Amino acid sequence: MVTLGAPVVSDHVALAEIELCGELMIAASAAIGERLSADRIDEVLDVKVSTDRTTVPRQGHHQG
Repeated sequence: MVTLGAPVVSDHVALAEIELCGELMIAASAAIGERLSADRIDEVLDVKVSTDRTTVPRQGHHQG
């Protein structure tokens, strides 16, 4: 048996990212065609798109 010196800590951000990737994989496997549309990705990731400037940019418009 191996005992680690540091306690195991759950990284909530990493777990959320893994969950979102899983949701995208499920959506991609159910999609017709080769790729998910930007609208479908936004829907899966629950990205709200509106006309005001306080929203998160759409996936296709990300610059970074």
